[in-house]
Amino acid sequence: MTAAQAEEESVARYLQHNLEFFERHQPLLARLRLPHARGGSTISLIERQVEVLREHQAAVEQKLAEFVKVARSNDAVAEKMHHFTRRLLRARTRAAAIGEIEASLREDLDACHSVLVLIAPAGDVPAERFVKVLPADDPSLKSFESLFTNGKPRCGQARDSQREFLFGSDAEAMGSVALIPLGEKGSVGLLALGSMDRDRFHPGMSTEFLGRLGDLITDALARA
Repeated sequence: MTAAQAEEESVARYLQHNLEFFERHQPLLARLRLPHARGGSTISLIERQVEVLREHQAAVEQKLAEFVKVARSNDAVAEKMHHFTRRLLRARTRAAAIGEIEASLREDLDACHSVLVLIAPAGDVPAERFVKVLPADDPSLKSFESLFTNGKPRCGQARDSQREFLFGSDAEAMGSVALIPLGEKGSVGLLALGSMDRDRFHPGMSTEFLGRLGDLITDALARA
């Protein structure tokens, strides 16, 4: 540390512990000039303080706007979950529940590429475009073992074999995928959501909403 730096630190410590210094030396305060933050001119200390306060206020307002945006987004998600839940409650049979799940994913949640994989005996659930029914020992489930073991939704890129199994001819178009295990360690199966947008389902996103979605589907299938 140079002598000049040491002297600056000494002055800074003194002013920090003697905040009334400029009250006792007001003529000095009036003569102080500071570089303008956005130009080469100089301004008074008071003008600089006003400028700092304005910048602080702008930062606070920006943060508040971000909070409002997040709150509105959360409200929208809550409303969609409410619609989804009501549709499932109206379903009286498993087939009806599956129909409501598919329709709500597509209409309420804008999940046009979705697949419901159910682990069930042959003939227990009618297979259709949205549903794949597999026995527990089906080799296709092997690639999802880590997902089932973890028991939590996973977002990001899926392996080629997984995408091809889930989305068939649309596999190449899927830029990102969300995989949601259903039941304890995937005992019921899984829900897969695909998007052409690589950033829609990314590894850093919160999976709380997806986990609740999986819980609702699991309970609806068990009840129907």
